[in-house]
Amino acid sequence: MKSSKIFKPLIIILASGLFLSCSSNSSDDAPQPKEITFEDVDKSFSELQIKEGNNDFRLEVPNGLFWNFRVTAPKPSEEKKPLFINLHGAAGGSPDAHKNTSCYLESATSSINAFVVSPNGGTYQWFEPINQSQVMGIVTLALKYWNIDSTKVVVTGYSNGGIGSWFFAETQPEVFSAGIPLASSYNTTNTNGEARKIDSPLYVIHGEDDELFPLSQTQTWVEQSVEVGSEIEFVVANGLTHNELCQYAPYFDDAVLWLTTSIWE
Repeated sequence: MKSSKIFKPLIIILASGLFLSCSSNSSDDAPQPKEITFEDVDKSFSELQIKEGNNDFRLEVPNGLFWNFRVTAPKPSEEKKPLFINLHGAAGGSPDAHKNTSCYLESATSSINAFVVSPNGGTYQWFEPINQSQVMGIVTLALKYWNIDSTKVVVTGYSNGGIGSWFFAETQPEVFSAGIPLASSYNTTNTNGEARKIDSPLYVIHGEDDELFPLSQTQTWVEQSVEVGSEIEFVVANGLTHNELCQYAPYFDDAVLWLTTSIWE
């Protein structure tokens, strides 16, 4: 994947139409449906009732769209908390794709009392504008309304979500303190073959026997980016294939330890 222009959170929201308003030329006197604005989205997000554990939400946004996402909330406390944005694999449009988090993610993030937000990307890739709008919109609002430490915002994901976590780590280094891609493949070279430096540190986990994304290719792209200054820890999950999501749990535990001892210290 090629590098993309960095999008600021509110610019993405603006581009997706959250600030647009419309007028009707219809002569029908019937009341027109209310146009959803960013102020409406902001208000709805601020009113979300979040309890400890898993909370599933469907938030209406402009142009007839919805954000469907799960919030895994930590125990309430006064301390500011880390925030993990977790991007699911595949892009098949499953309405429950964002709910598969418990077997590899929740134990490690709960150990550091973190929030986890897992959006549903629908049938779109995570780097497409519609999902950039969703991801960065949620991050912007979470930072505004929740007790989040803005220096401890992390993007992670598996397979297609891993590719997305590479993308957001590269294009939003001022937002994400780190990225943790699992079982993914991301081209870190430009069209002229030159490697790109990624400013956010990364902890890249890859299965030794991944049949979808060969280990050697991902490792080559990691090494090329490291050579030009990227901070990337590359970890091979011994014997794991691509479709063994839950078996990556101990490797994710190690990634969280890396965050707390090397990145957030």
